[in-house]
Amino acid sequence: MALDTWLLFLAASIGISLTPGPNGLLALTHGALHGSRRTLFTIAGGVLGFVAVIALCMFGIGALVKSSVVWLTVLKWVGGAYLAWLGIKLWRSPPVAVEMASGGPQASKPSLFRQGLLAAATNPKALLFFSAFLPQFIDPQRSLQLQLVVVASTFAVTEFLTEYALASTAHRIRPWLARVGRRFNKVCGGLFVAIGAALPLRT
Repeated sequence: MALDTWLLFLAASIGISLTPGPNGLLALTHGALHGSRRTLFTIAGGVLGFVAVIALCMFGIGALVKSSVVWLTVLKWVGGAYLAWLGIKLWRSPPVAVEMASGGPQASKPSLFRQGLLAAATNPKALLFFSAFLPQFIDPQRSLQLQLVVVASTFAVTEFLTEYALASTAHRIRPWLARVGRRFNKVCGGLFVAIGAALPLRT
C-alpha cells in the first residue's frame, strides 16, 4: 500500500472509529459499569471481531479482483454510493442515548471479551460496510496479504484507542453526546458522504 493511500486510510479509520456504533456504545456502557481496565477485555474482543470481518471482506474482494480487475472498479462505485447513503442516514439520525444501569454484578472478563467479539463479528452492517469501504484502498498490483496486515492493524489500533478513550471518559462523555450529538452526527455523516463521493474517483 502506497504511503499516501495509507495516510488516507488512517484518516478514514479515525473518522469511522469516532462514529457512534454498537462497539463504541458497548465500550462506553461497560466503561461506566465496570471501569476502563475491565473494559479492555470488551475492547479486545471487538477489535478481534473487526479484524476477522476485515479479513473475510479482503479475501472475498481479492477473489473477485483475481477473476477480473473490472470488478474492483464496480465495487468502488457501488461502495462509494453505499458510503454516501450511510452518511446521509447518519446525518439525519438523532443523538446517541446510552442508559446506564447501576448496582449490578460485575461481569467476568471472558464474558466482557465475548460480548465485544460478538458485537463486532455478528454485525451484518459491519460486513456490508467493510465490503464497501475496503475496495477504495486495495491495489490489485500489490500483495493482498500484506495489504490485509496493514489495513487490519491500522484499523485495529485506531478502534482500540477510540474505544478505550470512550470507556475511560464514560461518565463525562454521555452528557456531551446528549448536548452536541446531533451536530456530531452531521459532521461524521458529512465525512462519509465526502469519502463515498471522492474515493471512487481515485486512480
